[in-house]
Amino acid sequence: MKIRRLISALILLTLSVVSSSSFAGPAATVADLAWMTGNWAGNLGPNQLEENWIMGEAGSIAAMVRMTGNDATSMFEMITIEEVEGSLVLHIQQWDPGMVARTDGPQEMELVEISENSVKFKATSEGGMASLGYSHPDADTFIIHVENPGRPVFDINLKARSIWK
Repeated sequence: MKIRRLISALILLTLSVVSSSSFAGPAATVADLAWMTGNWAGNLGPNQLEENWIMGEAGSIAAMVRMTGNDATSMFEMITIEEVEGSLVLHIQQWDPGMVARTDGPQEMELVEISENSVKFKATSEGGMASLGYSHPDADTFIIHVENPGRPVFDINLKARSIWK
């Protein structure tokens, strides 16, 4: 009887350790994303998409995104990436002009892959994307990898530019 309880307790302990560790993303810090810092812009159909990533500090890095076209702004987006329990969590939310939120709240994503110049997050809450990634193959190129639910990943190629032009 005691052996059966001991075995049951060990099985439950093992399951709890396995289940809690299977949801944790890879080990990473905001410092690993220093390559994202900068002003990036490129075409998205007839529009221009601009991402402005500020330097990571105090366990977070953030971007302000703007889409413009036909002499008007059509969308603002805020992205934050924060250190959480030894990994990274991304939050993203979009607004129409006038700060009219497109959703009730931000979508949350957890880190699934990270390398020297690329990072990928997968959705852990409802929202418009199944996954979101970024890569920086050379000094002037910044690529956003977007996967919408039920669709293949598409890339948005941006180029470095100075915000002071």
